[in-house]
Amino acid sequence: MPAAERYIGLMSGTSMDGIDAVLVDFSNAQPQLIAHCHLAMPTDLGAELKRLCQPGPNELHRLATTDRLFAEYAAQAVYELLRRSGHQPSAITAIGSHGQTVRHMPDVATPYTVQLGDPSTLAALTGIAVVADFRRKDVALGGQGAPLVPAFHNALFRDQLAKGSCAAVLNLGGIANITVIDTASDEVLGFDTGPANTLLDLWYQLQHPDAATDYDPNGEFAASGKVDAELLRQMMTDDYIQQTAPKSTGREYFNHEWLMAQLERLSAWQPADIQATLAEFTAASVAKGLTEAAPKALTQVFVAGGGAFNGDLMQRLAAHYPDAEWRSVARLGVDPQHLEAMAFAWLARQFQLRQPGNVPSVTGASRASILGGLYLP
Repeated sequence: MPAAERYIGLMSGTSMDGIDAVLVDFSNAQPQLIAHCHLAMPTDLGAELKRLCQPGPNELHRLATTDRLFAEYAAQAVYELLRRSGHQPSAITAIGSHGQTVRHMPDVATPYTVQLGDPSTLAALTGIAVVADFRRKDVALGGQGAPLVPAFHNALFRDQLAKGSCAAVLNLGGIANITVIDTASDEVLGFDTGPANTLLDLWYQLQHPDAATDYDPNGEFAASGKVDAELLRQMMTDDYIQQTAPKSTGREYFNHEWLMAQLERLSAWQPADIQATLAEFTAASVAKGLTEAAPKALTQVFVAGGGAFNGDLMQRLAAHYPDAEWRSVARLGVDPQHLEAMAFAWLARQFQLRQPGNVPSVTGASRASILGGLYLP
């Protein structure tokens, strides 16, 4: 019986709605998800994180303070995960912490990326070694620093795909990212296609400030509207959508200001029609990305992230890319809500094994590299 290799993965994405924590055992060929939990983002912390995505006053102090506060919040998620699983900190090899991205600027003159969640604080509070700061090594090697999950997708799913087939994994979080795996070769391709839930959630919240949820349940509001063809065409001409890979993006680009700039060009509109058009924009930009990334026609697209539960969005995606079979990653044995957090548990393990965590064909880095740094308790 192999010794247990238990790692915790922590992921807080572009939506900034909370942190996902998973406990994974990698001692067998197929990773085993032992436990999971989701901790909602505290209102004040979430608001400050969103403010830090844009330039503002006294940024250095606010960033340093929020860095510590986010680490304390992440530690709470670890405590809850250990409570649910019945494990002690000593049973965990390491935590893989993505942190919360507040600035991601890989294409400026001096590229940089910023994730908050002080790993020293997290290690001290949990008593567990932390592997963090995954993106900056890839950026230092000329890469985008994102997306990083394609390496995990390839390691986890390639052997489950039919020989000679070409399939994609699509993560629909705040931003949509794709991984294309051609089993006829060793090549892995992928990039951020554009927004997934970020703009959909933003618009829904603006129109439904008192709703029980901060997202459009099953895409019902979007389904009640009609797509504005001219607005959709305008959105699809956006510089990022037209940019060739490698590329990555986030809330610092697709945000309230971006959306308002799009709407300023309209003479009149209905709220539900904007929601429908944003959903169509997500579907169209994903389909464009799949067409550009796939070396040949895709046979299957496996979907993860919160968007996998949006029936209206899933219908739009299938309509824009009808030749592939659209399925949840659950068909590959992984809950769509936990795939990203599992990826950061895997990246922590890759660091411990001194194995590469990036895919240069995805990020554009000059070479494959061990990602992250180790912070001991």
